[in-house]
Amino acid sequence: MIGFGSLLGTLWRYIAMRFIISIFGAYLLCASLIYMIDILELLRQAGKHGSIPLTELLWMSFLRVPAYAELTLPFATLVGSISAFLLLSRNSELTIARASGMSAWQFIAPGVIMALLIGLFSIIVYNPMAASARAQAETLYAKAFGKKTSLLKTKGGLWLRQDGSDGQSIINALASAEQGMKLTGVTVLQYDRKRLFLERIEAKSASLNDGFWNLSDAWVTRPGQASEFYKQYILSTYLTRTQVTDALGSIISISFWDLPKFIALSQKAGLSATKYKVQYQLLLVRPIQMVVMVFLAATVSLRTFRFGGIQTMIITGMIAGFGFFILAEVSRQVGISGLTPPMAAAWVPVAIVLCLSITVLLHQEDG
Repeated sequence: MIGFGSLLGTLWRYIAMRFIISIFGAYLLCASLIYMIDILELLRQAGKHGSIPLTELLWMSFLRVPAYAELTLPFATLVGSISAFLLLSRNSELTIARASGMSAWQFIAPGVIMALLIGLFSIIVYNPMAASARAQAETLYAKAFGKKTSLLKTKGGLWLRQDGSDGQSIINALASAEQGMKLTGVTVLQYDRKRLFLERIEAKSASLNDGFWNLSDAWVTRPGQASEFYKQYILSTYLTRTQVTDALGSIISISFWDLPKFIALSQKAGLSATKYKVQYQLLLVRPIQMVVMVFLAATVSLRTFRFGGIQTMIITGMIAGFGFFILAEVSRQVGISGLTPPMAAAWVPVAIVLCLSITVLLHQEDG
């Protein structure tokens, strides 16, 4: 019995290592593709905004990739699990394991455990690191693409309507950083208390303080007067940091550990915290989602090579995976719109696919 237990432990470690290598390989492939696409997009934007060093663009994209690639972790787990099962089947290792008395659940278990651990690692360690890198990338992006462009020549951008002790104003910025606390390429249309046009301000950047925006390198133009330059210019505001973050902040640059704080601040300020709650629940469910990907892969990958139909199994697995991701995205959007509770929006699609996958596996194994 001791010898069999030792052999089983060795086999489990071998299968677990197969899963780790396959999932990590699929993730690296996804991250590499995202990196190349993102660099091309940054190069396209750099061509419109003057000369920006290539090294700066490469580093900026490198900082952005972890947050983007994080979204592909479930897909990488699905692809990696299918690859691991198919490799074990092609080498007849699954056949030998079955012949030795192992059930499908026993050689699925190492993959399930690895997926669960990867999911836990992704929300506890990886997500905060990716969020921090994304925040740095947003700051670099704002400096690189905001300082050389006048908003008079752009369309769109970030728009913010606000009120202050001096009157209402409309702020347009090319980019934001630090959850909206810093803006670059800023144009302000300022009105007085009677809503009559007062002045136009064009500034290199703006940073939010308690009760005012601090504008740097600002040109102020008033009707019938020549433009005046101010190294620092103060614009009053009633906006709070929480309100600006809610309007302009990038949710993927908020780490798992900081989301509860943002939820509490939004609720305290009387703002909607729905998108933060949905994001928090999506992160909480990720370890289970990763496990579901292993079960989903098992439903289409346990057939041995000698029965053929491998291409059909792979295509079926990919279609099932994309179907799940579409369902999860629709559920997320429904949750953000407030039509369903955030917990239901995140957990229900995972629970549905988990139940279906286990049902299919039970049917395949036990009839």
